Amino acid sequence: MRRRTAPLLTCLLAAPALALAPVADPRVGDTVSLTGTERGERLDVTVTKVVDPAPTDPDGFQPDAGNHYVAVQFRLKNTGTAVYKDSPSNGATVIDKAGQRFDSTLGSSAAGPAFPGSITVGPGKTALGFITFEVPDGSRIVTVQFAMDSGFADDVGEWAVPKPS
Repeated sequence: MRRRTAPLLTCLLAAPALALAPVADPRVGDTVSLTGTERGERLDVTVTKVVDPAPTDPDGFQPDAGNHYVAVQFRLKNTGTAVYKDSPSNGATVIDKAGQRFDSTLGSSAAGPAFPGSITVGPGKTALGFITFEVPDGSRIVTVQFAMDSGFADDVGEWAVPKPS
């Protein structure tokens, strides 16, 4: 009698890898766990909202002619053992449907409270805030990216932005 153990063995070997596999194509609203460059740095990062176009702050900078603001709200939960100190806007990027990348701007939108220039988040604590980007009119943002440590961490979160309804 012959036994067929290869399929069972294959399944048993693949199960741990599947359990640890990252969520395929995270979207706005999903949480991605990221690590930083320093020991004990770990954040659960959620893109909670994308406002495109974002209303401008009448008392602040205005986008250049032919451009508009996009505001992205991030929730950063420190799940590590180290205090997270950073400027989140330095590690955030948006990408449009043509593949153009845009870094954050000094301008702020009226979409909601922005992150301050620098934040400190202790283990178990959470920070919530908007980051604003200036993009050309006609650009449709399709991806949001975030990396810890002002963008220098190797671990980069990426979220798909659904088409506006």
